[in-house]
Amino acid sequence: MSDIPAHLSSKLSVIDKAQTALTKSNSRLDNAVANSGVNGLPTIAIGPAQGAYLSILCQLLNAKSVLEIGTLGGYSTIWFAQSVPGISVTSIEFNNKHHAVALENCKGLDNVDIILGAALDVLPQLAEQGIIFDFVFIDADWDEQAQYFDWAVKLTRSKGCIYVDNAVRQLTEVEDGDETKAWALIEQLKGDERVEATLMPTLAPYKTTLSSVVDGFVMAIKK
Repeated sequence: MSDIPAHLSSKLSVIDKAQTALTKSNSRLDNAVANSGVNGLPTIAIGPAQGAYLSILCQLLNAKSVLEIGTLGGYSTIWFAQSVPGISVTSIEFNNKHHAVALENCKGLDNVDIILGAALDVLPQLAEQGIIFDFVFIDADWDEQAQYFDWAVKLTRSKGCIYVDNAVRQLTEVEDGDETKAWALIEQLKGDERVEATLMPTLAPYKTTLSSVVDGFVMAIKK
Protein backbone atom coordinates (compact mmCIF):
# COMPACT_ATOMS: atom_id res chain seq x y z
CA MET A 1 0.00 0.00 0.00
CA SER A 2 1.31 3.42 -0.93
CA ASP A 3 1.68 6.21 1.64
CA ILE A 4 2.19 8.84 -1.05
CA PRO A 5 -0.36 11.72 -0.88
CA ALA A 6 -2.76 11.81 -3.85
CA HIS A 7 -1.61 15.23 -5.11
CA LEU A 8 2.01 14.11 -5.12
CA SER A 9 1.16 10.73 -6.61
CA SER A 10 -0.43 12.41 -9.63
CA LYS A 11 2.69 14.51 -10.25
CA LEU A 12 4.92 11.46 -9.91
CA SER A 13 2.74 9.62 -12.40
CA VAL A 14 3.34 12.35 -14.98
CA ILE A 15 7.12 12.15 -14.42
CA ASP A 16 7.04 8.36 -14.63
CA LYS A 17 5.03 8.53 -17.87
CA ALA A 18 7.54 10.95 -19.39
CA GLN A 19 10.51 8.81 -18.34
CA THR A 20 8.85 5.71 -19.74
CA ALA A 21 8.20 7.52 -23.03
CA LEU A 22 11.94 8.18 -23.35
CA THR A 23 12.93 4.61 -22.49
CA LYS A 24 14.03 2.65 -25.53
CA SER A 25 13.38 -1.06 -25.82
CA ASN A 26 16.41 -3.20 -24.96
CA SER A 27 15.93 -6.96 -24.86
CA ARG A 28 19.15 -7.65 -22.95
CA LEU A 29 18.19 -5.24 -20.17
CA ASP A 30 14.66 -6.64 -20.06
CA ASN A 31 16.00 -10.18 -19.84
CA ALA A 32 18.38 -9.15 -17.06
CA VAL A 33 15.49 -7.79 -15.00
CA ALA A 34 13.41 -10.91 -15.61
CA ASN A 35 16.25 -13.33 -14.87
CA SER A 36 17.22 -11.46 -11.72
CA GLY A 37 13.63 -11.69 -10.54
CA VAL A 38 13.37 -15.40 -11.29
CA ASN A 39 16.53 -15.98 -9.27
CA GLY A 40 15.22 -14.03 -6.31
CA LEU A 41 17.67 -11.13 -6.37
CA PRO A 42 16.58 -8.08 -4.37
CA THR A 43 14.81 -5.42 -6.44
CA ILE A 44 17.33 -2.70 -5.66
CA ALA A 45 18.93 -2.20 -9.07
CA ILE A 46 18.88 1.21 -10.73
CA GLY A 47 15.91 2.05 -12.93
CA PRO A 48 15.94 2.60 -16.72
CA ALA A 49 16.07 6.40 -16.46
CA GLN A 50 19.10 6.27 -14.19
CA GLY A 51 20.71 3.71 -16.46
CA ALA A 52 20.25 6.05 -19.42
CA TYR A 53 21.69 8.91 -17.36
CA LEU A 54 24.80 6.86 -16.53
CA SER A 55 25.15 5.91 -20.19
CA ILE A 56 24.95 9.56 -21.24
CA LEU A 57 27.57 10.52 -18.64
CA CYS A 58 29.92 7.91 -20.08
CA GLN A 59 29.31 9.26 -23.58
CA LEU A 60 29.99 12.84 -22.45
CA LEU A 61 33.23 11.67 -20.85
CA ASN A 62 34.03 9.50 -23.85
CA ALA A 63 34.77 6.89 -21.20
CA LYS A 64 36.75 3.89 -22.31
CA SER A 65 36.92 2.16 -18.93
CA VAL A 66 34.40 1.84 -16.11
CA LEU A 67 34.80 0.37 -12.64
CA GLU A 68 31.64 -0.75 -10.88
CA ILE A 69 31.65 -1.62 -7.19
CA GLY A 70 28.55 -3.74 -6.58
CA THR A 71 27.26 -5.71 -9.58
CA LEU A 72 24.05 -7.26 -8.23
CA GLY A 73 22.45 -8.82 -11.34
CA GLY A 74 24.47 -6.81 -13.84
CA TYR A 75 21.69 -4.42 -14.93
CA SER A 76 23.81 -1.29 -14.54
CA THR A 77 26.79 -3.24 -15.89
CA ILE A 78 24.92 -3.73 -19.17
CA TRP A 79 24.10 -0.02 -19.40
CA PHE A 80 27.79 0.78 -19.08
CA ALA A 81 28.84 -1.95 -21.52
CA GLN A 82 26.51 -0.59 -24.20
CA SER A 83 27.22 3.11 -23.64
CA VAL A 84 30.37 3.86 -25.64
CA PRO A 85 31.95 1.86 -28.50
CA GLY A 86 35.12 0.19 -27.27
CA ILE A 87 34.37 0.70 -23.58
CA SER A 88 35.44 -1.92 -21.04
CA VAL A 89 33.66 -2.58 -17.76
CA THR A 90 35.20 -4.10 -14.64
CA SER A 91 32.61 -4.96 -11.99
CA ILE A 92 33.13 -6.34 -8.49
CA GLU A 93 30.53 -8.48 -6.69
CA PHE A 94 30.92 -10.11 -3.26
CA ASN A 95 27.81 -12.32 -3.26
CA ASN A 96 28.25 -15.70 -5.02
CA LYS A 97 24.62 -15.91 -6.14
CA HIS A 98 24.53 -12.37 -7.45
CA HIS A 99 27.78 -12.97 -9.29
CA ALA A 100 26.41 -16.08 -10.99
CA VAL A 101 23.23 -14.31 -12.10
CA ALA A 102 25.22 -11.32 -13.36
CA LEU A 103 27.38 -13.65 -15.44
CA GLU A 104 24.23 -15.11 -17.00
CA ASN A 105 22.79 -11.67 -17.71
CA CYS A 106 26.03 -10.37 -19.23
CA LYS A 107 26.80 -13.49 -21.26
CA GLY A 108 28.09 -12.52 -24.70
CA LEU A 109 29.37 -9.10 -23.63
CA ASP A 110 33.08 -9.46 -24.29
CA ASN A 111 33.85 -6.05 -22.82
CA VAL A 112 32.64 -7.00 -19.31
CA ASP A 113 34.73 -8.58 -16.55
CA ILE A 114 32.80 -9.44 -13.38
CA ILE A 115 35.12 -10.22 -10.50
CA LEU A 116 33.92 -12.31 -7.54
CA GLY A 117 35.36 -11.01 -4.28
CA ALA A 118 35.30 -8.38 -1.57
CA ALA A 119 35.87 -4.93 -3.05
CA LEU A 120 38.45 -3.99 -0.42
CA ASP A 121 40.46 -7.03 -1.49
CA VAL A 122 40.07 -6.45 -5.23
CA LEU A 123 40.61 -2.67 -5.36
CA PRO A 124 44.21 -2.79 -4.06
CA GLN A 125 44.96 -5.49 -6.63
CA LEU A 126 43.68 -3.25 -9.43
CA ALA A 127 45.85 -0.43 -8.09
CA GLU A 128 48.90 -2.68 -8.01
CA GLN A 129 48.29 -3.50 -11.67
CA GLY A 130 48.33 0.22 -12.47
CA ILE A 131 44.80 0.19 -13.89
CA ILE A 132 43.14 3.60 -14.17
CA PHE A 133 39.46 4.16 -14.95
CA ASP A 134 37.52 7.01 -16.55
CA PHE A 135 34.35 6.43 -14.53
CA VAL A 136 33.75 4.69 -11.19
CA PHE A 137 30.24 3.73 -10.09
CA ILE A 138 29.81 2.79 -6.43
CA ASP A 139 26.61 0.99 -5.45
CA ALA A 140 27.62 -1.14 -2.47
CA ASP A 141 27.64 -1.56 1.32
CA TRP A 142 27.63 1.77 3.14
CA ASP A 143 29.62 0.37 6.06
CA GLU A 144 32.73 0.65 3.88
CA GLN A 145 31.66 3.49 1.61
CA ALA A 146 34.37 5.93 2.69
CA GLN A 147 37.06 3.34 1.91
CA TYR A 148 35.47 2.56 -1.46
CA PHE A 149 35.54 6.24 -2.35
CA ASP A 150 39.17 6.63 -1.33
CA TRP A 151 40.17 3.73 -3.58
CA ALA A 152 37.97 5.09 -6.36
CA VAL A 153 39.89 8.37 -6.34
CA LYS A 154 43.19 6.48 -6.53
CA LEU A 155 41.89 4.44 -9.47
CA THR A 156 40.36 7.32 -11.45
CA ARG A 157 42.16 9.45 -14.03
CA SER A 158 42.40 13.20 -13.69
CA LYS A 159 39.05 14.73 -14.75
CA GLY A 160 37.45 11.30 -14.40
CA CYS A 161 34.11 10.85 -12.61
CA ILE A 162 33.13 9.04 -9.40
CA TYR A 163 29.42 8.39 -8.79
CA VAL A 164 28.10 7.13 -5.44
CA ASP A 165 24.53 5.87 -5.65
CA ASN A 166 21.77 6.08 -2.98
CA ALA A 167 23.55 8.77 -0.98
CA VAL A 168 20.41 10.81 -0.24
CA ARG A 169 18.42 7.79 0.90
CA GLN A 170 21.26 6.77 3.17
CA LEU A 171 21.28 10.24 4.70
CA THR A 172 17.52 10.45 5.17
CA GLU A 173 16.66 6.91 6.27
CA VAL A 174 18.57 6.87 9.54
CA GLU A 175 18.09 3.85 11.79
CA ASP A 176 20.06 2.28 14.64
CA GLY A 177 22.98 4.66 14.58
CA ASP A 178 23.39 4.70 10.80
CA GLU A 179 23.70 8.48 10.89
CA THR A 180 27.44 8.13 11.52
CA LYS A 181 27.78 5.89 8.46
CA ALA A 182 25.68 8.23 6.36
CA TRP A 183 27.75 11.29 7.19
CA ALA A 184 31.16 9.61 7.05
CA LEU A 185 31.45 10.08 3.29
CA ILE A 186 30.17 13.67 3.39
CA GLU A 187 32.72 14.59 6.04
CA GLN A 188 35.44 12.88 4.04
CA LEU A 189 34.51 14.71 0.83
CA LYS A 190 34.42 18.04 2.63
CA GLY A 191 38.14 17.90 3.22
CA ASP A 192 39.25 15.87 0.20
CA GLU A 193 41.34 18.19 -1.96
CA ARG A 194 41.67 15.52 -4.65
CA VAL A 195 38.10 15.98 -5.88
CA GLU A 196 35.30 18.45 -6.47
CA ALA A 197 32.01 16.90 -5.37
CA THR A 198 28.30 17.57 -5.10
CA LEU A 199 25.21 15.85 -3.70
CA MET A 200 22.27 15.62 -6.11
CA PRO A 201 18.75 14.62 -4.99
CA THR A 202 16.58 12.68 -7.43
CA LEU A 203 13.05 11.29 -7.66
CA ALA A 204 12.13 7.69 -8.38
CA PRO A 205 8.51 8.18 -9.51
CA TYR A 206 7.87 4.46 -10.01
CA LYS A 207 8.38 3.70 -6.30
CA THR A 208 5.33 3.06 -4.14
CA THR A 209 6.36 4.54 -0.77
CA LEU A 210 7.18 8.13 0.06
CA SER A 211 10.48 7.24 1.72
CA SER A 212 11.72 5.38 -1.36
CA VAL A 213 10.71 8.06 -3.88
CA VAL A 214 13.37 10.52 -2.73
CA ASP A 215 16.95 9.48 -3.34
CA GLY A 216 20.06 10.90 -4.95
CA PHE A 217 23.76 10.50 -5.51
CA VAL A 218 27.16 11.96 -4.85
CA MET A 219 29.11 12.83 -7.96
CA ALA A 220 32.72 13.91 -7.94
CA ILE A 221 35.36 14.83 -10.48
CA LYS A 222 38.99 14.07 -9.76
CA LYS A 223 41.16 17.16 -10.06
